[in-house]
Amino acid sequence: MRIFGRSGMSKYLSTAHIIYIKTFKPQPLTQDPLNHGPVTRKEIQNKIDQYGCYIVLVEPNDYLPGYAYTIGLHQKFKHPEIICFGLSTALLGDLLNNACASITSDNKLNAGVLYDEFIKNYPIQFLNVNKSYYSDYMAICNIFYRTDDYPALQIVWPDKQSLFPWESGFNPDWKFKQPLLDRNTDFRFYEERNVAIFTTSQVLEGKPILYVYHNNDGAWQFHSEKEPDLKDSKLISLEKITKIDPSVNELYHLPLGKSARRESINDPWDWE
Repeated sequence: MRIFGRSGMSKYLSTAHIIYIKTFKPQPLTQDPLNHGPVTRKEIQNKIDQYGCYIVLVEPNDYLPGYAYTIGLHQKFKHPEIICFGLSTALLGDLLNNACASITSDNKLNAGVLYDEFIKNYPIQFLNVNKSYYSDYMAICNIFYRTDDYPALQIVWPDKQSLFPWESGFNPDWKFKQPLLDRNTDFRFYEERNVAIFTTSQVLEGKPILYVYHNNDGAWQFHSEKEPDLKDSKLISLEKITKIDPSVNELYHLPLGKSARRESINDPWDWE
């Protein structure tokens, strides 16, 4: 019960095959959707053998940016896999296919180096991806390798002033178009840390968070009761609720208008 609230890719297929995913929900490493489709392990392997890598593209929704990542660069070239966020479908495919072509030509890509050949008139950089993000964003890659023991790099692109997200003056409207996967492992939401959220005095007194709502207006609610009483409502920062219960970070990707619940703090979240 929500009682609180605020008032065109075909030209890139020459170097890799792309699978589109319209909705995204991280999967535990023990599950293997490759056994059930929409793509099989054999199909991925065939494309790696033929083109050097396979590309997974997760389409954006009204809350999260789209992104794409490779599978197979580590297997075929002993090179880190590559992930990129927040650009158009065409440009994501272009960047990853160009990266694959460069690696195929024995040009290793490295973190912390400016590359001018990927986006016209703008440099890009690569970051080393923290492995704790793999299950969030590269689940099919984990499942394909049956491990998360492989390296990955993130392509990071600048704003129109050629400033990167960590540089002073970077366009604030673009801040959440590309999460930086080498940092912020304690706070995964696509929000400012000090954004206000709704909870209750019961949660602040130590009762477990069992119900989470992401309202259509963008407001977040974190409750211990299915039907909390308005008189118990409290307003705190999103960062504070992640410190009270770090496991709520697992819901960073909860779409607008959706909710999640669990039976106890030791149970997995179930989306509704």
